[in-house]
Amino acid sequence: MLIQEIILENFMSYEYARIPLKSGVNIICGPNGAGKSSILLGISIAMGQSYTERSKKLSDLIRWGKDQGRVTLVLDNLRRRGHRPVRKINKDQIFLSRVLRRDGNYWFELDNRSAAKSDVVRLLSHFEVDPENMLIIMHQDMAEQFIVLSPQEKLKLVEAAVGLEPYRRNVSEAQRKLSRILSQEESLGKLLESAEQTLNYWREQYERYQQKKQLILQRRFLERELAWAEVSKRERKAQEIQSQIKKIEKDIGNLEDSIKNHEEKIDEFQNRMEPLKNEWRRLIEERLSLEGEKIRHEFGSSSSSEYLKELQGWLEISQKEIGNILEGMTLLEDGLKRGSNPGDFEAQLTEIRGVFETFQGSWTKMLDMKIRNMKEMIEKSKRIIIELDAQISDVLSRMEKRSMEIEGLNNEILEKRISLALFQYQKRNLSGELEGLNGEHKVALADLEQAVKEAKEMGPQIVALRNTEEIMDEIRMVDSRITALADVSEDIERMYESYSKLYLELKEKARLVAENREKTLEEIKTRMESWRKVVSSLLEHITLEYQRILTQASADGSVQFLNVHDIEAAGIEILVGFRGAKPVPLNIYTQSGGERSTATMGFLLALQQHVRSSFRAIDEYDVHMDPKNREMIANLLIASIKGQDAQYLAITPNQMLFEGKDVHIITVQNVEGTSVIKEAI
Repeated sequence: MLIQEIILENFMSYEYARIPLKSGVNIICGPNGAGKSSILLGISIAMGQSYTERSKKLSDLIRWGKDQGRVTLVLDNLRRRGHRPVRKINKDQIFLSRVLRRDGNYWFELDNRSAAKSDVVRLLSHFEVDPENMLIIMHQDMAEQFIVLSPQEKLKLVEAAVGLEPYRRNVSEAQRKLSRILSQEESLGKLLESAEQTLNYWREQYERYQQKKQLILQRRFLERELAWAEVSKRERKAQEIQSQIKKIEKDIGNLEDSIKNHEEKIDEFQNRMEPLKNEWRRLIEERLSLEGEKIRHEFGSSSSSEYLKELQGWLEISQKEIGNILEGMTLLEDGLKRGSNPGDFEAQLTEIRGVFETFQGSWTKMLDMKIRNMKEMIEKSKRIIIELDAQISDVLSRMEKRSMEIEGLNNEILEKRISLALFQYQKRNLSGELEGLNGEHKVALADLEQAVKEAKEMGPQIVALRNTEEIMDEIRMVDSRITALADVSEDIERMYESYSKLYLELKEKARLVAENREKTLEEIKTRMESWRKVVSSLLEHITLEYQRILTQASADGSVQFLNVHDIEAAGIEILVGFRGAKPVPLNIYTQSGGERSTATMGFLLALQQHVRSSFRAIDEYDVHMDPKNREMIANLLIASIKGQDAQYLAITPNQMLFEGKDVHIITVQNVEGTSVIKEAI
């Protein structure tokens, strides 16, 4: 079983219809114009059958007044003997759709995803369905078209329907191989003839070349002598350069010794200078410390002097003010003495004078003591400053001494560095010269090596007793003699040997091609025999079944295998004779319409047991049949599918009774311009 359900949306006379199909025989019946054929046409459209696209404009199949139509086939992907037909799709159902648009855009969909036609073909191949074979899907009038096909086309359709195409392909491949071999054999024959003529020409040229070859051998010996003479010349040049290199290397060695001696002296001076620099830096730090100490004491002495002046000022002011107070007190005493009650005031004044004189003594004593202390501090600071000046002077003296020592060493280092730079300059010049000589020596050695290599290629070493000019003179003499044979190509020997080899190779190839031709002929014979055997066996079984079916229609016939020895001309011819007449070829001229329909259906039914496709269909199979033959063919159709895992869709405008038969009947009616599935049994 292939199709579980057909879904038509805005397709021809269908607005929306779901048509379930079952395994075995499905009969679609209904009056003419109801939309029966549209169902099979929709199936073919969804499968991408070329016949439907050639015979109709797909946009015309969209229901009138709609912009888009769709046909969907629900394919059965249930497991069969443990495996699904399409193993890559792990689903029980596969939805194959074809969308048609009024603007001319059409496309396929697999499970609602856009797909190419190649994807559809690959999908259907898993179900062994070839919608292009009219023996699998036969539309209206195709029965008549099948009848008028040539015997060769009929045979190819039968082979495709039953899966015998590989046998034909095997034979065709072997025949194409034979054709290539024959073409190759013919080409080799022409090449062999041409090669023989060319070989004769080069044989004559080869004899002339032998004369020239002796002169060439003589010239090669001279070239060998010249090459070894050139080796001797280049050896002498390399030796001269080597002598110059050794002299410069010696001079560079002496300079390197001087450079090393000066570098060691510089290092020695720098090592001696380093402690001096360290001591000079230490003296600077000592001087800075002493200078700081001196500044601190000078600042302290200055501050003490200022404070001393301030104390002395206070002392003078205090003494002056005390004098004024004492003078006032004297005046007060005089006034009191002249007063009315001098005894009381005199006692108080005496007490006050005593207290003041005591205060005067303490204050004056305190100021005197501070002044003496400040003077002592100032004197002490001056003494320290004098000592610091002495120390600073000593440090400066030592710094000057170290500076002179450092300057002397710097002068020594500078002198050594100037000498060192001169030696290095001389070394660089000599090194540059040495590098140039080394380069020349390298080139000379490379030239010598190349000359030796070239000389060895010429042959073993020869003691050159002549110079290159003398050897070149003799080479020129030999060249003049070779020039006299200039019309003789130096490639003659190679060409002669090449064409000799080519001629032998062509003869060998011709022998091998002849062997391959015989093997391929045998292969074709074997494959043709296999093809004839399987096709003959198939046609024998079909003929027996065909005759059995025709017997029920009071007819006789057979299926003949024509031109069995030529696969391209081979074909089948269907013979039939009704009511005792001698069987004659089935065609549109000899039999009536009903007889043609009966004979064609008889052949198709005889073929059913051998068809591999899981789906087959035929439209109006019973056209022109009388009621008896119509019923007989219908029953045979049911019987032929019984027991097979196949699905057959038959369309008929006639009403038939199938009581007790395992048949799925679908009735189609047209109601107000819309096809409707009224009944499904």
